[in-house]
Amino acid sequence: QLVESGGGLVQPGGSLRLSCDASEFTYTQYVMSWYRQAPGKDRELVASSFPRGPTNYADSVAGRFTISRVEVPHMVYLQMSTLLPEDTAVYYCNARHLITREDYWGQGTQVTVPS
Repeated sequence: QLVESGGGLVQPGGSLRLSCDASEFTYTQYVMSWYRQAPGKDRELVASSFPRGPTNYADSVAGRFTISRVEVPHMVYLQMSTLLPEDTAVYYCNARHLITREDYWGQGTQVTVPS
């Protein structure tokens, strides 16, 4: 089970940090990612983190968002800065098993940046 927290309402230019409790998932066995889904749009990948490996970002958030994770307890964070109205979405934590590629999803947390 993945549990996200930290969403909310933030003014343009502000910052927010999302957290994902991934303690039920073995750190070394999963790629951890953040996705988001805005109203009327498809879910899109925001950032991903390989265990003790590289991180990747969508072009739209590169330089503004930072994904990080700690091993014990296994937590995943998304630090979001210089937020824009187009960042408004439900943000989901995702765990993908490195070998089976099975996906697990959190329930999502709403981030709202008013225009």
